[in-house]
Amino acid sequence: MRIVVLAGGIGGARFLRGLKVAAPDADITVIGNTGDDIHLFGLKVCPDLDTVMYTLGGGINEEQGWGRTDESFRVKEELAAYGVGPEWFGLGDRDFATHIVRTQMLAAGYPLSAVTEALCERWQPGVRLIPMSDDRVETHVAVELDGERRAIHFQEYWVRLRASVAAEAVVPVGAEQAKPAPGVLEAIAAADVVLFPPSNPVVSVGTILAVPGIREAIAEAGVPVVGLSPIVGDAPVRGMADKVLAAVGVESGAAAVAEHYGSGLLDGWLVDTVDAGVVDRVTEAGIRCRAVPLLMTDEDAAAQMAREALRLAEEVRA
Repeated sequence: MRIVVLAGGIGGARFLRGLKVAAPDADITVIGNTGDDIHLFGLKVCPDLDTVMYTLGGGINEEQGWGRTDESFRVKEELAAYGVGPEWFGLGDRDFATHIVRTQMLAAGYPLSAVTEALCERWQPGVRLIPMSDDRVETHVAVELDGERRAIHFQEYWVRLRASVAAEAVVPVGAEQAKPAPGVLEAIAAADVVLFPPSNPVVSVGTILAVPGIREAIAEAGVPVVGLSPIVGDAPVRGMADKVLAAVGVESGAAAVAEHYGSGLLDGWLVDTVDAGVVDRVTEAGIRCRAVPLLMTDEDAAAQMAREALRLAEEVRA
């Protein structure tokens, strides 16, 4: 079975770990979000790609879900001593090595897709990880700060401000001019199923879909497309997805997110058992829907979620 997964950071990475257990013989291609990418200290940082790579490669800090395990922060402390910021974004010493290698390879002329493939040679994630695009795309958020409306990088909104102010708009800057990275459209065309994990529907999966050609390729692939709700009981399972959903005019609810993707894209949608009451609403929107447990409390739970997604895909296919 050939499976394509559109993945953001923590939620996508943990779902993928369960998917590998649920479908150990599957050929899995992960199209990773790069809208969260940011340049810090002269280095190219790709948070979502690295979270997938570290999680599947056994190097992730399990407690926080991002960054390296057994990490230290001496370089960050020394930079702060020099007055060099930003101090709100914590890069650990081990993590710095990844960004140095990536930046050096990019400067040498290698595209991000080739760099990601090279980095994965070390981590052996057991999936093919491809960035959504080799072109620069950065998600910015329009906010009002100190009485002034301005756009800031998504990482500043998410990490520094902790989404404490209202997001007035979310814009994937550069997406309209970007092209899918080599292998992205080919993987979609060859897939037997496409999965949307419980990643942020606006700034993770939504940003991937904003790259011209990707949404169209999925809609035209003629294979089951199944998603898992990142909203359980009207609240995000993790993070602050409700803040950016509001910015695009979508209510924070499992049914609303399915309707946001639309029946022209989604064939199946899993909601948590606490949201069983919305199954009929989603079904009436033209999307086959099931209620199953959607809390990734451990790897076994994530694997069961993946099995349910693949089972729903088979129902759609039949």
